[in-house]
Amino acid sequence: MYELVQIGENTHYVNSPAKMGVYCLPGGRAILIDSGNDKEAGKKIIKILNDKGWALESVICTHSNADHVGGNKLLADRTGCKIYATKLESAFCEFPILEPSFLYGGFPAKKLRNKFLMAEPSIAHDISCLEMPQGMEAFPLKGHYFDMVGVKTPDDVYFLADCVFSESIIEKYHIFFVYDVAEYLKTLDTIKALRGKRFVPAHAEPTDDIAALANLNREKIFEIIDSIKSICRAPISFDAMLKELFDKYSLTMDFNQYVLVGSTVRSYLSYMLDNQMIGADFQNNTLLWHCPEQ
Repeated sequence: MYELVQIGENTHYVNSPAKMGVYCLPGGRAILIDSGNDKEAGKKIIKILNDKGWALESVICTHSNADHVGGNKLLADRTGCKIYATKLESAFCEFPILEPSFLYGGFPAKKLRNKFLMAEPSIAHDISCLEMPQGMEAFPLKGHYFDMVGVKTPDDVYFLADCVFSESIIEKYHIFFVYDVAEYLKTLDTIKALRGKRFVPAHAEPTDDIAALANLNREKIFEIIDSIKSICRAPISFDAMLKELFDKYSLTMDFNQYVLVGSTVRSYLSYMLDNQMIGADFQNNTLLWHCPEQ
């Protein structure tokens, strides 16, 4: 774990729970793509860079989930590097209480104010102000989170953040986090059309065929939609529906899973309601979901 792997002439990735990218610039400088899940990940990155004699110039945050920005503060404090993200993701970097608050839908209890859902605060500058080397670009990958981006390096390597998950993760968790289902499906179409030498998802092995993994993620999205339709054959409340989904997929409920899976299921319901796949009515002051055709 935390092994540096070369994947292009100047492009590397750090094999870690959420893979990070490293692009080497002239003069022994480096750009980091994401910073890991906590300050310990940041320390490991500094050691890797020091061993190579590389000075960290900047960090590009693909999005503000804690496992992607947890090393930001330590890296900025110890190296003086600048952090960059899209404007909306920057707000979550600076005010990490926003993540558990958004997921829970109110002020989060102490059990939700943990490092899994809250990174240490860091100041992230607008990514549009970052002067990238020729051939490097950040491009939108909406859907998983508010304003996530991917990064293409001049070596034709694409870092794809959390827009796809590995087969093993899908088989274990089934309901992976999605904020906007419609945008997520568009992003899967986008990455299938990309032409590059290698693709590096944060939570899957690098590959030269991202289309196969994109298709697998798409199939799971529509499987979950079908599962929700089946559960809603009779009017049902949200919490009762969530329990049935947890039982169906043998998931274990705790506070973190309640907000992560619960938020995702609400996103599915919004997508399905907007596309007239499902209905919703208030009965006796209870919101009930149902499939109109069943």
